[in-house]
Amino acid sequence: PLHLPPSTTPSQSPLFQSHFKTTPTLPPLAPLTFPSCTEMCLISDELVQAGWAKCWSRRENRPYYFNKFTNQSLWELPVFGQHDVISDPLGLNATMESNEGEATADNGLRKRRHSEENQQQSANSFKKPRVEVPLTPTTPTIPISPSGPGTPSVPPVSRVPGPNSAEEKQHVYWDLDIPTNVVIKESAPIEALSPHPEVELLRAQLTVKLRQHYQELCQQREGIEPPRDSFNRWLLERKVIDKGKDLLLPSDCDPIVSPSMFREVMNDIPIRLSRIKYREEARKLLFKYAESAKRMIESRNASPDVRKTVKWNVEDTFNWLRKEPSATKEDYMERLDHLRKQCGPHVAAVAKESVEGICGKIYHISCDYAKRVQEKHLAMLKEYNISEVEKQEVVDRLVYCYPVRLAFPSTPLPRVDLHFETDTACIRYKGEVRKLSRSYLNKLEQLYRYSCVDDARFEKFLARIWCLLRRYQSLFGVGVHEGTGLQGALPVPVFEALNKLFGVSFECFASPLNCYFRQYCSAFPDTDGYFGSRGSFLSFSPISGSFEANPPFGEELMDSMVTHIENLLGTSSEPLSFIVFIPEWRNPPTPALVRMEESRYKRHQVVVPAYEHEYRSGAQHICKTEDIYYKAVHGTVLIFLQNDAGFGKWEPVQERVQELMEAYKRTGKSSSSSCVTSATSQNCIPVHKPSIVLKCY
Repeated sequence: PLHLPPSTTPSQSPLFQSHFKTTPTLPPLAPLTFPSCTEMCLISDELVQAGWAKCWSRRENRPYYFNKFTNQSLWELPVFGQHDVISDPLGLNATMESNEGEATADNGLRKRRHSEENQQQSANSFKKPRVEVPLTPTTPTIPISPSGPGTPSVPPVSRVPGPNSAEEKQHVYWDLDIPTNVVIKESAPIEALSPHPEVELLRAQLTVKLRQHYQELCQQREGIEPPRDSFNRWLLERKVIDKGKDLLLPSDCDPIVSPSMFREVMNDIPIRLSRIKYREEARKLLFKYAESAKRMIESRNASPDVRKTVKWNVEDTFNWLRKEPSATKEDYMERLDHLRKQCGPHVAAVAKESVEGICGKIYHISCDYAKRVQEKHLAMLKEYNISEVEKQEVVDRLVYCYPVRLAFPSTPLPRVDLHFETDTACIRYKGEVRKLSRSYLNKLEQLYRYSCVDDARFEKFLARIWCLLRRYQSLFGVGVHEGTGLQGALPVPVFEALNKLFGVSFECFASPLNCYFRQYCSAFPDTDGYFGSRGSFLSFSPISGSFEANPPFGEELMDSMVTHIENLLGTSSEPLSFIVFIPEWRNPPTPALVRMEESRYKRHQVVVPAYEHEYRSGAQHICKTEDIYYKAVHGTVLIFLQNDAGFGKWEPVQERVQELMEAYKRTGKSSSSSCVTSATSQNCIPVHKPSIVLKCY
């Protein structure tokens, strides 16, 4: 194992130098040349990480200090931990050391430059300050082999400066200073192309077209609207088995017909059965179902016996409706259940071939679109004379987990603009704007500092954020609140309890936008790797560690997750623990839930009742604070899967489990906005439950 001595910087390591032999870097920016230039650059590393740099004032002919995060300018040397004079002018939340109190007294006045006195800078302009940026990354470029339990893989960096009020601290939904305890075998970089805004824009446009094709096919062939979020669940279900090169659009799947899409479309035929609250709604639903079933059988190629059976049951239902005008809601629902049992199999039989045609056509169009995106990307690599990278030799050693690396170097990225609208950051490329809150932009900057090794000067930072936001928007969809359930996360108090009680430091299913730890697996290693992703969980093979697994609530993915976890627990003799959160679906139970309850690795199980716990919205990076938390409409099952060593180290004793359950009672304020999971998962009709997705893998 390789250990870096405390005095060794990442740029001095042999592996770092060998990497940058093939990836040349531009020389660092420097202040204007003047006699004391060397002396000016001597400021502490803490101040550099906090955004401070020493610059030269031409107007005053003297040096000054500028903070690129807060736009604060000072004549005197700033003190580390000094408060932000813009948001906290009285210094009530300052964390200055007592022995430097006199030095900070003179720095309270903010220097105003001539340009600020004469004119107000436009809110829509993004001007890079003339600051000196350190050449080397702030984190090690190679994984550090573990020397003992709890040893951090990288030294924690200071948080991004900003308002430090109590209200601000209350709305922080992550803790990026928690080190990892996950040990893996060192692996080679993955063969994925680095993201580019131009390619990502093309992928987004083609994904929108694919959604439109899906909607048109459902309307033309079956006369229904596509089931809500069914296209998003199709993307996730396909990625479980997809072997294609595109990380979003499926292109190499077997079977071609998606079980998830086929099941959801068939559930809405002949009509969609939604939640019923009132008697009149139940009556209308019964009449509509009978009428739609009759019309479908008459217009399809059905046998005479099938036509006769369906027609007789429909006429019997119409007669019953005329004779029972004052029936109760329960009577109508019971009659509807009977009609579905009698006519449902026949309706499904005549619609099967058509629905399979929809699934197959969407898949083939997706293959064609994925090919076009790949050709666009390869043409761009050829334009910059970037050929395929030879596979690197990997040393067989154990290391702490580190962000995934790409085998292909990044191409030069175009200009991406940034401006702020109050507390919202707007990142624009070619007129398309992606938005996120200012605090989440700071979070992505911290993750970028920890994880990125090829952009120490942040020249590609905004472009990569735009690609990241654009990719997840393509996954979510373009409808209002569409796909926001895809990124639902556990409440912050629950994460804190998991880390404190069971040593959890890793999320198996997350994204840069909703992760709590800086160690996580996600859906898109090409866009997320620069922000700390360890790649897809289904291809992640840890040796030891404690994990939280809150997967997308899709049956195929949950089943694959259980298979992968059991394989990991069976092959490792080191402490390994997984705390799995899945929905309590019992009618009928999901295969993943049944398998985990019967698993020999199950150590404990507990259920959190429906409407008594919350999730964080998938739109938390852009929605209002009061809309972040929402009530779960289903029960959640917590299952502890551990090998013997993991059980000995993180045993789920009653006291720990009880404290974890208490953490659910300290969650945020619930929201009744439309960000909540669709209520169709609680149908009064015992139909097959929809695969409500609450996390992105």
